[in-house]
Amino acid sequence: MRITGVRAILTAPEGIALIVVRVDTDQPGLYGLGCATFTQRPTLVSRAVDEYLAPLLIGRDPRNSEDLWHLMSVNSYWRTGPVLNNAISGVDMALWDIKGKIAGMPVYDLLGGKCREAAMVYRHADGRDPDEVLDAVRGYREAGVLAVRCQMGGYGGRVGSIVGSDAFPGAYYDPDRYARATIELFDHVRAAVGPDLHLLHDIHERLAPIAAVGLARALEPHRLFFLEDALPPDQLEWFRRIREGCATPLAMGELHTNPVEWRTLIAERLIDFIRAHVSAIGGVTPARKLAALCESFGVRTAWHGPGDVSPIGHAANLHLDLACHNFGIQEVPGFSDALREVFPGTPELRGGFLWANDGPGWGVDLDEAAAARYPITAGVVGWTQARWPDGTLWTP
Repeated sequence: MRITGVRAILTAPEGIALIVVRVDTDQPGLYGLGCATFTQRPTLVSRAVDEYLAPLLIGRDPRNSEDLWHLMSVNSYWRTGPVLNNAISGVDMALWDIKGKIAGMPVYDLLGGKCREAAMVYRHADGRDPDEVLDAVRGYREAGVLAVRCQMGGYGGRVGSIVGSDAFPGAYYDPDRYARATIELFDHVRAAVGPDLHLLHDIHERLAPIAAVGLARALEPHRLFFLEDALPPDQLEWFRRIREGCATPLAMGELHTNPVEWRTLIAERLIDFIRAHVSAIGGVTPARKLAALCESFGVRTAWHGPGDVSPIGHAANLHLDLACHNFGIQEVPGFSDALREVFPGTPELRGGFLWANDGPGWGVDLDEAAAARYPITAGVVGWTQARWPDGTLWTP
């Protein structure tokens, strides 16, 4: 069996650039699909796939996914980074899809079978004020959702469009006001919904480290399911300060692209949930190893699952969720009719859980004719130009 083709397919059914890799084989009708979505730099990933990985892989045996993952990782000599890792992920997930189709089994069966029937999810509630956020939270609870992430006015509390001075245009927000408002928000929501609904919050790196420590302590009485991305990856020492100061559960990892960024966090038990973006770390092959490492240290998985993950990527997250004993929770957006049209077999979101079908591989296909009706638009990204009131550029 040999690989005969590798190509990237770009589509944006929801206005968000998604990248899917298709790997074809010399066996009639046997192909695999994988997610390579790096929505901020989509065309760079597609070129890495089409111009570098395709000629490297054509003619090789698609069943040797472990060897091919290492080959793709070292062939450029310099390693890791979101562009290369996402390109590798697209191929890697496609190879797992092929394995499942050869075996006639879902990928979760190849990973050891199910540990649970479905994956508990959390949804995202936002609003302009505490009452609006509370209305969204109540709506999710009435729909059967068990966990809700509460934000107000977007990450960092910014409301409205990209604004700023002519000299330093950007997405301005006030970190002090954001921290105070977040405490008031959780006082309001927790008092209204009671103790049983799981609540989460994402700092999204928007605070100075000492302010993040303070917010983690202030939110401790509200018993968060977890506090997400309190610090950027390069502020490792501050996680120790948070651990020393409170028992708020911590989740981290969506910006990780290199194992050195998560090893200490896991080995020293400085986090409770790993939040890696599976395609950004290189696909399912490294993700299943990361999950096993986490299990040894009592850390649970909570893979990154925003709108800028294709349904193929969400299916990969879900199959890992079902097969890994140390699964914690899964972030997931809603799946629109347009997404389901382009990606038949998209996982089903019912109440507070995400369900996989029992099709072979990922159980998700790609309708290329439908995908072509939703071209991507690549351009300057605005929300990552985060700035404090004086114009200081900050982590987005």
